Amino acid sequence: MTDTAGETGSGEFDVIVLGLGPGGEHAAIKLAQAGLRVLGVEERLVGGECPYFGCVPSKMMIAAAQTLREVGRVSTMAGSATVSPDWAPVAARIRDEATDDWDDTAAVKRLEDAGATFVRGRGVLGGDGRVTVGGTAYTASRGIVLNTGTAPSAPPIPGLADTPYWTNRDAVKLTELPSSVIVLGGGAIGCELAQVMALFGVHVTVVEAADRLVALEEPEASRALEEAFAETGIQVLTGVSVESVSYADGRFTLDLGEQDVSAEKLLVAAGRRPNLHGIGLEHVGLDPEARVLETDERMRAAEGVWAVGDIVGKGAFTHVSMYQAAVVVNDVLGRDGPWADYRAVSRVTFTAPEVASVGLTEQAAREAGLDVVAATGDLGSRGWIAREPGMIKLVADRRRRVLVGGAVVAPAGGEIVSMLELAVHAEVPIATLLHQHFAYPTYHRAYEAVLKELGAALGGR
Repeated sequence: MTDTAGETGSGEFDVIVLGLGPGGEHAAIKLAQAGLRVLGVEERLVGGECPYFGCVPSKMMIAAAQTLREVGRVSTMAGSATVSPDWAPVAARIRDEATDDWDDTAAVKRLEDAGATFVRGRGVLGGDGRVTVGGTAYTASRGIVLNTGTAPSAPPIPGLADTPYWTNRDAVKLTELPSSVIVLGGGAIGCELAQVMALFGVHVTVVEAADRLVALEEPEASRALEEAFAETGIQVLTGVSVESVSYADGRFTLDLGEQDVSAEKLLVAAGRRPNLHGIGLEHVGLDPEARVLETDERMRAAEGVWAVGDIVGKGAFTHVSMYQAAVVVNDVLGRDGPWADYRAVSRVTFTAPEVASVGLTEQAAREAGLDVVAATGDLGSRGWIAREPGMIKLVADRRRRVLVGGAVVAPAGGEIVSMLELAVHAEVPIATLLHQHFAYPTYHRAYEAVLKELGAALGGR
């Protein structure tokens, strides 16, 4: 049931879930189904960023854009073809199929059908298991789960705040596209949206302060993506600082010092801020200025407080939040794990080609003190057949002779990387991987050559 002002007749629950993004919603549903009295609190949309502004609508945009990309490849593979891009079907599908016009009625019903109580509003921690929402106090006898998530943030660039710039939340609501756009930020979100718009005919410039795109990934992956962007006609400016932003006569201008760039629209995809300010962290013994919450293997942030999702800092991914929520459910219900393990966190940037990775990058592995062996290769026979460039990189721990990380840049890279996810998670010996069958001619067969190079570097044992 929905409780807007204590209408249940009681403000006492076993568990209160403050923030109903993917992880919070999952925890609330599972705990309610287990028979606990659960209150879910959310001031925005139940389900969080992913179904309404992130994963789902953006991947609909990407699926549409990549059909256009395939048409563009006809001239190199099979003759000739023409296409007239139209954004209207994409916008309609996002509105009608993905987001229900940004209405969470179905999500609220799913929560309540599981047996949880829902209240809309901003929750504030009060200590001793208390949460206040709009003047009404609720208490939780077993504890509180925090899943307050993040929101788009903008860098403190002079002039930016005074302009009508977009964030990703604006981009997914577009009913028509501009003629040109500057994307400020070359991370996963910025790169995905930049390529979508470029494939729909928008003139796109990506501006990134770091020296390469997707700077958290392997340098080889960044180079492969930058080459793909160049083929799509995207202008990429890396290693530059924006000194100021101005808006006049319907155009944005960014002063980059030695040059200016201008476009009809500006999309800011330069990071996100955690929704932790003003929620009363100090009342539960936590730092009210914290950017992330430190948790133990059971996702406990403080006595009687668990935290999941982006605010934990273990990866701003829906699948990580859901994984952490399952750990919380186990702890609350008194089960014996399994507990949180981040050795094999996987991630995918859904560009064309996809940039997929798992575990540690080579640099991160070295910084962790490992004796690292790394090897790279291309996509082998399948890449040549399909005329799809890409790369594979594997990172191994010399002492244990197992993979600790890997990256794939390829069509369906997010699927191809699944073998690496299993290998890193289960610590499969490299010798075992070398003696498996690799179907020919598949993309994943390209692993074999890279594994052989690793094996040789390890001494062939």
